[in-house]
Amino acid sequence: MQISELARRAGVTTKAVRYYESLGLLTPRRLANGYRDYDEHDVRLTREIRALGSLGIPVERTRPFLECLTTGHRHGDDCPASLVGYRDAIAELTQRIEGLTARRAVLVAHLEQAAHRGSRVSPADGGEDLMTDYTSMPADLPVPEDDGAAIHLLGTKVPHLELRSTGGTAVRLDALGAGRTVIYIYPLTGRPGVDLPDGWDSIPGARGCTPEACGFRDHYQGLLAAGADGVFGLSSQEADYQREVVERLHLPFQMLSDPSRSLARELGLPTFGTSGLTLYKRLTLIVRDGVIEHVFYPVFPPNEHADQVLSWLRNNPL
Repeated sequence: MQISELARRAGVTTKAVRYYESLGLLTPRRLANGYRDYDEHDVRLTREIRALGSLGIPVERTRPFLECLTTGHRHGDDCPASLVGYRDAIAELTQRIEGLTARRAVLVAHLEQAAHRGSRVSPADGGEDLMTDYTSMPADLPVPEDDGAAIHLLGTKVPHLELRSTGGTAVRLDALGAGRTVIYIYPLTGRPGVDLPDGWDSIPGARGCTPEACGFRDHYQGLLAAGADGVFGLSSQEADYQREVVERLHLPFQMLSDPSRSLARELGLPTFGTSGLTLYKRLTLIVRDGVIEHVFYPVFPPNEHADQVLSWLRNNPL
């Protein structure tokens, strides 16, 4: 078939077809007169490129899906390489969402300031609360159950993994030192003016990241005095987002960013999904000389957890 018929059947333009060819994604047969001759397989590949594009996957990254079809698979995502393409697209989308969320928070803050400028009523005193109070803990939150997802962690070596910190440096988890390091892992921290995922309070163990962080802030000196060499918070949020939390809450320790959840893959850490996001379940690791010495899981209530860690350190001195 000719290029115009291929374009019509696949729902694209002839210009798009020529672009796909220039990238080597389509390789039509050449007739004796030099014209391109497309077949049903080319129609299928072109439709696959168009479908992936509607999902936000650039044309240049569709090759694994097309190769999967070419090798005889029924679907373009039947191959492992295609799944990697999905994951990369999701990671990029998550980063964009977090960036837009941060911009939204800044806009809300500017709106609040502008709306109350010249008024005797401050944003904090206004009758309409546009900000969610993330520092409080509702009384009727569901309690997470121990599903056994962290049993295997005790005595496990920490992987050779570098994570970006809010201090602007990379932290190697297997090089934290011979002493004890507290790493509390949490789903995500809320930010004033930014909506939490739908149904957040109904997810067991989800609510309470900000109170937990404040608890470790308030007990920080006590944790060091009880034998901890350091404290880190860790989530799948970007370091730039975490940095705002560190500054706003005046945290004396750094947060570690793991947007690809690489630590979850290395250690088999428990996660959960909501609103299109995959987030860490709340747990805390006590790491000593590169080995997980103790695990707190599940963690509840989050606002009292730092005190629980402090008690354990005092009851288990080195």
